[in-house]
Amino acid sequence: MNSLLATPRRLILALVAAGALGGAGAGLVVGRQASAQASGLQAAPLVAQATSPAGTVALPSFAQITAQNGAAVVNISVTGTTKAGQAADDDDDDEQPTARQQRGPQLDPDDPFYEFFRQFGFPGAGAQAQRSVPTHGLGSGFIVSPDGLVLTNAHVVKGASEVVVKLTDRREFRAKVLGADAKTDVAVLKIDAKNLPTVRLGSTRDLQVGEWVLAIGSPFGFENSVTAGVVSAKGRSLPDDSLVPFIQTDVAVNPGNSGGPLFNARGEVVGINSQIYSRSGGYQGVSFAIPIELAAKIKDQIVATGQARHAQLGVAVQEVNQAFAESFQLDKPEGALVASVTPGGPADKAGLKAGDVIRQVDGQAIVASGDLPAWVGQALPGQSARLTVWRQGKPLELTATLGDAGDKGKKVASSKEAVAKGQLGLYLRPLEPAERRQAGVAEGLVIEQARGPAAAAGVQPGDVLLSVNGQPARDIDQVRSAVAKAGKSVALLIERDGNKIFVPVRLG
Repeated sequence: MNSLLATPRRLILALVAAGALGGAGAGLVVGRQASAQASGLQAAPLVAQATSPAGTVALPSFAQITAQNGAAVVNISVTGTTKAGQAADDDDDDEQPTARQQRGPQLDPDDPFYEFFRQFGFPGAGAQAQRSVPTHGLGSGFIVSPDGLVLTNAHVVKGASEVVVKLTDRREFRAKVLGADAKTDVAVLKIDAKNLPTVRLGSTRDLQVGEWVLAIGSPFGFENSVTAGVVSAKGRSLPDDSLVPFIQTDVAVNPGNSGGPLFNARGEVVGINSQIYSRSGGYQGVSFAIPIELAAKIKDQIVATGQARHAQLGVAVQEVNQAFAESFQLDKPEGALVASVTPGGPADKAGLKAGDVIRQVDGQAIVASGDLPAWVGQALPGQSARLTVWRQGKPLELTATLGDAGDKGKKVASSKEAVAKGQLGLYLRPLEPAERRQAGVAEGLVIEQARGPAAAAGVQPGDVLLSVNGQPARDIDQVRSAVAKAGKSVALLIERDGNKIFVPVRLG
């Protein structure tokens, strides 16, 4: 699902594997962190005796949770190689190869050829040879079976040629990667050992926002460090290719925590710590964990077949904001707005159309657009999905048989830049036959100029207007009629570079 008109992101979505292959974890600033060793802690009840006034809730015993589960949390070290360029006649120079490659002649930056040579190489820089450079990374994991099954993140072991699992009793084992699923960021390892300590898997169904949670891992290589916090949100969709409804917490998670467990107050694993949002690359109060039910489902598939399968619906969707809700006569801005439908795909066969708003799947409410790919991604190919759709101001029930996502990731379209006030401000002309063939559309109008609110909403000259509030834009009179009947805003379906997206434009 390619995104048009996307606002540049100000936050960094960081995979939190310390020193991830290629050295991504270097140079980060250590943030707030509470740490403790899993060994040597005195046993205590899971819930401390309440000494606070009546009606308040006592803290869980983090020490007891750590003592009971710390031995099942492991440190993961990975080794791999990457290719680095090197000047063939200057192997022993202390200068870094990449610096030598870019050095070239000392051209003035204002020289008209400077940017060309900087991009494509300076003349006389010497033949470049490729050499393999060792890379290392760290992560965490936890044991889920006594015979050595370990869960961690897929990005922890990505590109690794060797994976070593270290237990709290200092024993080390070379691990085999049984499988890794990039779409959910879950990987399963196997070590040759018996009678190992294991964690207890819980459920996120009863996990509540504001509930205490605890993480154990190896931030920056500090093994079996413990941090605690609360659940900030559930079912959080992130603007990446993930199919995961994340648990958001304020637990301190840093590079090296990746793949480690997130425990509830009963000492049960409810998630796998995976990502953070940060401006610096280090922890800044927002971290995300993969729900354990999803991770367990992926684990079972990998153990059985060596890989995980995901379903697909065959649509590109985007958020329903207030302007869209008014345009499509929705009672509130919720649902997944269908921007385009893959020809011949499951959605197309089910009768879905661009402009439909999917509000429920199998009775589960679709509030944010990311809820749809998260639900579909956890389903299996061939599964039937009952869709509650809003079309032309009326509800509609459709049934789709989900397809196989294969290796093709789906992105959620974005229209964050498409917010404006005022009149429409479009100058249109009919499509020429050659333009219709090139754009792959049967009808539509070319936008020659976009002024005022349309331009501010992200509409550009050269875009093809396909519909207004779901009504086909066959000619200019139809567009005028649709705009005249609209309320405070209109939803324009445009085509640009082979991609389709709805853009809301507010009217004065």
